[in-house]
Amino acid sequence: MAKGVVRKRTAVVRKRQKKATFFSGKFLRYSIITFLILLITGVGFHYRNGLAYYLGFKSDKALKAKSEAKRISDVRNYQVLEKHEGKSIGIDVSEYQGEISWTYVDTIEKKYPIDFVFIRATVGKDRHDYKFEKNWLGAKANKMIRGAYHYYRPNENSLEQAELFITTVELSKGDLPPVLDIEQLPNNQSIANLKIGLKRWLKVVEAHYGVKPIIYTGERFYNDFLKDEFSDYLFWIANYNFYREEIVSDWLFWQFTEKGSIPGIKGNVDVNIYNGDLQQIQFITVE
Repeated sequence: MAKGVVRKRTAVVRKRQKKATFFSGKFLRYSIITFLILLITGVGFHYRNGLAYYLGFKSDKALKAKSEAKRISDVRNYQVLEKHEGKSIGIDVSEYQGEISWTYVDTIEKKYPIDFVFIRATVGKDRHDYKFEKNWLGAKANKMIRGAYHYYRPNENSLEQAELFITTVELSKGDLPPVLDIEQLPNNQSIANLKIGLKRWLKVVEAHYGVKPIIYTGERFYNDFLKDEFSDYLFWIANYNFYREEIVSDWLFWQFTEKGSIPGIKGNVDVNIYNGDLQQIQFITVE
């Protein structure tokens, strides 16, 4: 009698364990399937525009939004140019613009002549812009006032950077002064040491060409780090914000947009305003 009870209880326990195992396995499978469905759904939602574009079903709403954003940008560019009618207008280019058809580079908005161009020549202590030579000659052939700039890397030796620029760029009569492009803060040195490096570059380059370089930077970087200590230099300032509608009186150049459309150049181009007219910009060129 006792043995029978034990066997019956054992059978019940085993049945319950089997049932529990069955449900736990089933639950696990359902959980995994549910998770995968949610994951796929989430990924699909996140990349919905890209997937739709790839499949050829991109919505009219997305296209209209992109078109509207460009329209707003174009309107802003036109308004800025209209407010500065009579000022000299120019662009700046690098290898990122690809192959430029210089003979077609003439106006912006089919109304405002492009008088000048800044061309990137060097980067840091050891890198040449691989389109510099071609762009440098192309701009000259197109009878544009041209200038060369160096992209400064704050964590590299300033004298080596100056030497690279000097050995790369040969300025001629009528060219714009050399430009130092500083946009980044250093990773492994103080702001004080950064300023020492910048001054060394500027002095070496000025001694070589016999003309004081121009400094290019963003408005915030200019106000925070350069405005007071580098007041002896002329500045080319970048600011694309809508609240900025006119060039500031103490800026030599203003880069007001990075989304200009120029004949002869594929994609977007930086557009700049000189704080004076065509005759006045010729006063600052190399003699």
